[in-house]
Order: sequence, then structure tokens, then C-alpha cells
Amino acid sequence: MWIFLNDSFLSIVAHRTEPGVLLVRARTAGDIEAVFPQAHVREGEGTDYRFRADVQVEEVALALAERVRGIGYPNFKDSVRERSRHDAYMDVWSVMARWGRRSQAKGMQ
Repeated sequence: MWIFLNDSFLSIVAHRTEPGVLLVRARTAGDIEAVFPQAHVREGEGTDYRFRADVQVEEVALALAERVRGIGYPNFKDSVRERSRHDAYMDVWSVMARWGRRSQAKGMQ
């Protein structure tokens, strides 16, 4: 699952060997800690995501639910303060907008 927040981008997947644990991954230093301040973040070059942490499923669910409850902005893009993150998110938004238009044109649901 990819999660785009106004202060972090996370990839969250099942842990390969630990039931009840998710592997939270990030490309940028500090993104995991912005959502999971107590997490023990490991850094490793040569991986798709340089930063990783093992987080209990319930902790992930609670943290994301808290973020949802805290939404107070009417426009997500305008809530992203960091310029380089905003620009990267706009690139993703543009790609998905094109994909959506193509999907609609082809009659895909």
C-alpha cells in the first residue's frame, strides 16, 4: 500500500516472517518517524526503499486513522508544504490523471 501524506510518503507491506507486523518503508529520511515516532528505523543502501521499520499492524491502523481524523484541508495538494515533495506528488497526480482519462475513454471501470 502506498500512502501519500502531506509530510511523508510510505510503502506498507506484510512482513515476510512476522505475523501481525507490517514493514513500513520510505525513500526519504524522517518520513517513517513523522507517522511512527517510536519506530526503530533501519537504513540500508541498495534497497528499493532506503528506510524501513517493523511496525505492529494495530499501530499502523491507529496512526493512519488518526491522520484521517486530523484532515482539515480542503485541497490535499495545497497542504503539502515541502516544495520538492509537492512537485513529486504533482508528477504522480498528473500520471494518474492521464491514466484515469485513458481508462474512461476505453470504457474501463
